[in-house]
Amino acid sequence: MNPSNVSSDVKKYQSGPFIHKWLPRRPHFFFILSWLFPLLLFFVWEYASRAGWIAAELLPAPSKVLSTAIDLIQSGALQRDLLVSLSRAVAGWSIGASIGFLLGLTVGFSALAGALLDRTIQMMRAIPFLAMLPLVIVWVGVGEEQKIFMVALGVTFPVYINTTLGIRQLDPRLLELARVQKLGHFETIRRIVFPAALPSILTGVRYSLATAWLALVIAETVGASSGIGFLAVDAREFLQTDIIVLTIVIYAVIGMSADAIARALERHLLAWHPNYAPGARR
Repeated sequence: MNPSNVSSDVKKYQSGPFIHKWLPRRPHFFFILSWLFPLLLFFVWEYASRAGWIAAELLPAPSKVLSTAIDLIQSGALQRDLLVSLSRAVAGWSIGASIGFLLGLTVGFSALAGALLDRTIQMMRAIPFLAMLPLVIVWVGVGEEQKIFMVALGVTFPVYINTTLGIRQLDPRLLELARVQKLGHFETIRRIVFPAALPSILTGVRYSLATAWLALVIAETVGASSGIGFLAVDAREFLQTDIIVLTIVIYAVIGMSADAIARALERHLLAWHPNYAPGARR
């Protein structure tokens, strides 16, 4: 086999799949393309509702959901419940991410800590949120503590796992480099270990943001008097499907926005990394 032909084929592959050669290479093309199917779905949904193919009491039209959102915004109810849910999510995420990061550092650096803690943490991670909810209510009641506790519990595990994984997958040659450079323990962590583990840690942060909202949805369905989850439960009691659909859309938008912020943070903190450099294919 001719080496020049192999090199040529590799370059072609690295430049992108052959099937995509016909697509325009413009920065915003794929962004616009990614919204094409959701917009088409909403158009079909609206048309089917107006044509009477979908019963309004089962699934209201997008225009009805939008009208309901405007009414709730004008009354101030939506902003109030949204702010309450956001404050719970931020508080729970901050606590859970801190605990997960510290546990990940401890287990990642210490085989003894891993033997003592990891199996217990993995067993707790396997317990569904709904199974934990009754016990959490017994522990802390149904107030704000319960909501924040559930969010913190859900956030802890993805941050812990990815922090531990990032440290344990460290290239031994980097540690050898630290020894050659005669770096101290703290300097080795700051200049070698932490930067190498950062991509995995930030992946855990992204997963934890999604888990935070999942835990909050469950927590706000019990004993809540405010929040987006309460808004959905209250609407269910009165069969207000337009409000129920609105809360689902809100959760989706918030989750997507949080992920976009996390990805922007990734690009900023990992600008030095070849996989996150501008123009890198991920």
